[in-house]
Amino acid sequence: MITVRAPATSANLGSGFDVFGAALDRPADVIRVEKADRTTIDVTGYGSEFIPEDPANNTVGAVAEALDAPAHIRIDKGIRPSSGLGSSGASAAAAALALNELYDRGLTRTELVPIAGKGEATVSGEVHLDNVAPALLGGFTVATGRDVTTVDADIPLVACLPEIAISTRDARDVVPAGATMEQLVYTIGRAATLTTGMCRDDPRLVGKGMHDRLVTPARADLISGYDEVREAALAAGATGVTVSGAGPGVLAACYPEDRRDIAAAMVEGFGAVGVDARAYQTRIGGGATLSRD
Repeated sequence: MITVRAPATSANLGSGFDVFGAALDRPADVIRVEKADRTTIDVTGYGSEFIPEDPANNTVGAVAEALDAPAHIRIDKGIRPSSGLGSSGASAAAAALALNELYDRGLTRTELVPIAGKGEATVSGEVHLDNVAPALLGGFTVATGRDVTTVDADIPLVACLPEIAISTRDARDVVPAGATMEQLVYTIGRAATLTTGMCRDDPRLVGKGMHDRLVTPARADLISGYDEVREAALAAGATGVTVSGAGPGVLAACYPEDRRDIAAAMVEGFGAVGVDARAYQTRIGGGATLSRD
């Protein structure tokens, strides 16, 4: 039996729509695989009741098919579905790494990224690598087409997850179809600032680079209490706040000594509008880890 732990991830990071991603050191999914004549899937854990066990409709089933690696697959969800924290991407990445090892396919982690992306497409409807890349490779990732660049960054973060569900497909429907020259120039500048911050392990630059005037405002409108939570996090010391992935998760960059206060402020911000939430005091972490049982 092969066991893989794959981390939650945050995609976009505000200014890097469909390009930027970051692995979080918590929470995570755990997947166990054993060889079988045909693929079967069992799902337990956080939000498991909403995840189909039919391989044709599950991210890991698509990965098993792509690798021609039938298996009995057990998924223990630590990352809630429809959270904006890369739930489907983590499962797909874990399955790709586990099945590659189980069947000795000999693919590198970088080569597994597009295969995991096929699994992600089962949920989102399109292949996107901004979640599966950091889940496999760790750190801060820049995914452009099939090319992925990784930075081993160390940035403290707080991820706050409200008890709201937003599907990736619904969140993509509100993305503006076009942008003005001013918006493009602003976004490029912020994306460059964020990337520089990642390379320097500088929370101030990362937070500054998260600000986005194009995609984030449209998605923020889907999240009850987003403005209140953002202001509360900034007041508690966050250097930047944005929607995590498609939402409803909200991500804050910060200095390590401020994480506890920021986490409490974000949960209280959602509570002020009648929404329950939980916060993860986390940081940019490593990619999926594998063990043999």
